[in-house]
Amino acid sequence: MNFKPYNQNQLVLFPHSFDDLISSDHPVRIVNDVLDNIKIDPLLRAYSAEGNPSYHPRMMLKVMVFSYMENTYSSRKIEKALRENVLFMWLSNMTIVDHNTIARFRSKKLQSAFKDVFTQVVMLLAEEGLITLKEIFTDGTKIEAQAGRYTFVWGKSIKTNKEKMLRQLEDLWVYAESIASDEDKDPEPPEFKEISKEKVRETAQKIDRMLKGSDTVDKKGKAKAKAKLNYIKNNFEKNLEKYEQQEEILGDRGSYSKTDPDATFMRMKEDHMKNGQLKPAYNPQISTENQFILNYTIHQNTNDTGTLQQHLENFKESYGEEVFSQIEAITTDAGYGSEENYEYLEENGIDAYVKYNTFDKEQDQNYRQKHKTFSKENLHYNEEMDFYVCPMGQWMEKTHESSRRTKNGFEQKLSHYQAKNCEGCPIRSMCHGSKNNRSLERNHNLERHKQKARELLKSEEGIKKRKKRCWDVEPVFAQLKHNHNFKRFTLKSLKKVEIEFGLHALAHNLRKKVA
Repeated sequence: MNFKPYNQNQLVLFPHSFDDLISSDHPVRIVNDVLDNIKIDPLLRAYSAEGNPSYHPRMMLKVMVFSYMENTYSSRKIEKALRENVLFMWLSNMTIVDHNTIARFRSKKLQSAFKDVFTQVVMLLAEEGLITLKEIFTDGTKIEAQAGRYTFVWGKSIKTNKEKMLRQLEDLWVYAESIASDEDKDPEPPEFKEISKEKVRETAQKIDRMLKGSDTVDKKGKAKAKAKLNYIKNNFEKNLEKYEQQEEILGDRGSYSKTDPDATFMRMKEDHMKNGQLKPAYNPQISTENQFILNYTIHQNTNDTGTLQQHLENFKESYGEEVFSQIEAITTDAGYGSEENYEYLEENGIDAYVKYNTFDKEQDQNYRQKHKTFSKENLHYNEEMDFYVCPMGQWMEKTHESSRRTKNGFEQKLSHYQAKNCEGCPIRSMCHGSKNNRSLERNHNLERHKQKARELLKSEEGIKKRKKRCWDVEPVFAQLKHNHNFKRFTLKSLKKVEIEFGLHALAHNLRKKVA
């Protein structure tokens, strides 16, 4: 038999180097070259000059980014790769880092510095002509948090429980007053509108005094009342203190998870059995161009509407006013179509190719036919004299104006119109279902923005952008979630989750650059 020589003890004159084993166009070389060309001053400030020498932050950064390119997210697996994988050994120059150090670097050292690193890499991509930073496509998705799925705290439950406590306190007060002697009755009974620890304490003392001074024959009822009073004394103040702490964590959210208080319970996409999933999650938002991620932010909002301004302000903070002012257009889906967002984009001179909630329905011929006559959008509006005309030709004049504020504090101004007489109208049942004359409200500023968006979206350029959005921003999430198995965060808390998503985003950009 004829075999090639095989001798494990054979010496060689010139030992092999890792450089010989890695091809010149391998992705690990791209990571090495790109991260060698960025400034890491913010990362250096995370280290102290005292104590034992630390592993070099540039080396740690290269290892971390390349790990995410290789779908290796566990700190223990990264340590294993540094010992066994030629690519990691070349990148770290044979430096072996333990998993605890890797975990601390990712969760602590990168906190204040990673966004700057990400921004520099995006600017390098712009210098190479891969992106222009002039048009962006924005979208969001929900990614499950590393939290218990049944550890929820609901804001509505807290409110309901406090209302129940208030009713129990009021019922006990009414009973105590009904059996109390005249001298024990309080001339100024407490108001049971809002509960607090002080109100519980004071009311319980008064009820106790009335029950002790009572000589009612209803001994059984009095014994039950005393038992309820003891329960109130022992539990209500503690419960209210717990609810206060929970409400402080909630802020303006509706829920949070006990095992990751920064995570909010959100309705996830349906599974293969068409079941809607309610899980603790975060709402990452990204802006892309040519499938490169330009910016990312993590939100606790359950919908996308209230995230756009914060996302774009973060873009401005990261890149500076000069780069932000170069953005000419933004394209999104209908989840972002609000007056507040339209106003913000107009103020910043950005063309808003942003759908509003009924835009897609308006393109459906059946919808248009159904709402042709009776919907508010199809009623004639006289702008000069400020009135609507109902389907029967009756003037609907303005009755009053009102305003309301969004969660972000944005003020919306509404005009209200009403018909003078709908009685006896032959098409009343088809026109509206109100018992009174038909009325409607109109947000003139929002209607102006919707008309502007409608013209942009239906233009030739708008049609191109709407088509492009489907293969620009949405495939990025598909790539992260399905091709790289990023369906659940591995870290907890908003700051750490932001770092984790940022590593995925940077790894995606470098993979795209290699491709």
